[in-house]
Amino acid sequence: MKKVVAILALLALGLALGSCGSSTPTNAITTSTTGNWEAQLTGGTGQASQLNFVTAFNVTDTTGISNEPLSITGFGFINAGKCFVNGTNGSTEAGAATLITSSTGSVSGSLTFVVTSSTSSNVLTLNTSPSGGVSGTSNGTTTTTGTLSNGIAWGTWTLTGAQGDPSCQGTGNFIMCQNTATCTHP
Repeated sequence: MKKVVAILALLALGLALGSCGSSTPTNAITTSTTGNWEAQLTGGTGQASQLNFVTAFNVTDTTGISNEPLSITGFGFINAGKCFVNGTNGSTEAGAATLITSSTGSVSGSLTFVVTSSTSSNVLTLNTSPSGGVSGTSNGTTTTTGTLSNGIAWGTWTLTGAQGDPSCQGTGNFIMCQNTATCTHP
């Protein structure tokens, strides 16, 4: 009898430990986003303070916990200055996002966006971690993919210049607004 109880206890422990590594939160709903996002950067000095831009990207987060790559479909600086050349081949852009939607439709998550100059090796990095985030609402359900609306991403930015040009180096804060020029983060 003691052996049966011990075996049942081990089986229960194994089942409990096996469920600890679950990769999808129970409240994660598949979320996608599209549209234009306008980034407003504050801080920095000189040329490093003039890097506001508009971008368009698509992303679908199917897991709710890992960084999904952004499919960037458009990008342009509003005021590039000397740190970046504006135009078709002036820079390359990449990024990733995690969009977690609760069962009530509230979205939270993270975003990283990196712009690398094609001519000067300057790199602008926007990151919502650790002091920012992503918020908005989604119309998704537990069985359908929702679309993010009223999206806001906020955090910090850094600009590093491979040439050592001090006017193309700096740090500050940013806010990105989905389909609008201005917004405030929660």
